[in-house]
Amino acid sequence: MVAPEKDPREEVLQAWYMDDSVEDQRLPHHREPKEFVSLDQLAELGVLSWRLDADNYETDEELKKIRSERGYSYMDFCEVSPETLPNYEEKIKNFFEEHLHTDEEIRYAVAGSGRIGYFDVRDRNDRWIRVWVKKGGMIVLPAGIYHRFTLDTNNYIKALRLFVGDPVWTPFNRPHDHLPARKEYVEHFVQNKGGDHAIDAAA
Repeated sequence: MVAPEKDPREEVLQAWYMDDSVEDQRLPHHREPKEFVSLDQLAELGVLSWRLDADNYETDEELKKIRSERGYSYMDFCEVSPETLPNYEEKIKNFFEEHLHTDEEIRYAVAGSGRIGYFDVRDRNDRWIRVWVKKGGMIVLPAGIYHRFTLDTNNYIKALRLFVGDPVWTPFNRPHDHLPARKEYVEHFVQNKGGDHAIDAAA
């Protein structure tokens, strides 16, 4: 019997349900026993992911293809660390406030070591799923999904940010259920349980 082929994305992205501990937000926060979530399950929530060649992002044909197909016309870098980000501790706490955006949030980790960053998203039952991203991982959070972000204990990430058109990074802290982006997200990915909007991003 042939073993199923391992998803290459799992080397740079992994997800699990979080415990309820209020310990340091930068710790993994696994449940006991650990309860993992597949990348396909994340896609059913609208969260897409890819494994890309972070050492050659400037010439990576796969990245060019994704940008073309999804209309990501804007691109810049953000470097988050105590040395590069003024008021680091305060900013990290702000990133960890539960919020949504009215556009997609796209992050591609191009430098760092270990589990670089954690993106926490809500499942359909409002439980937290922690998604860790390391170098080479790219994640797309759909407009309207409640989420938050923190670094791990290494306190460093360099990420490529992508955007459709002019960038708007405005966070709307929960609750903002009245926003059209939130209503559309709930309709497509919560009530419709993914429907036709769950896209296979493994290719």
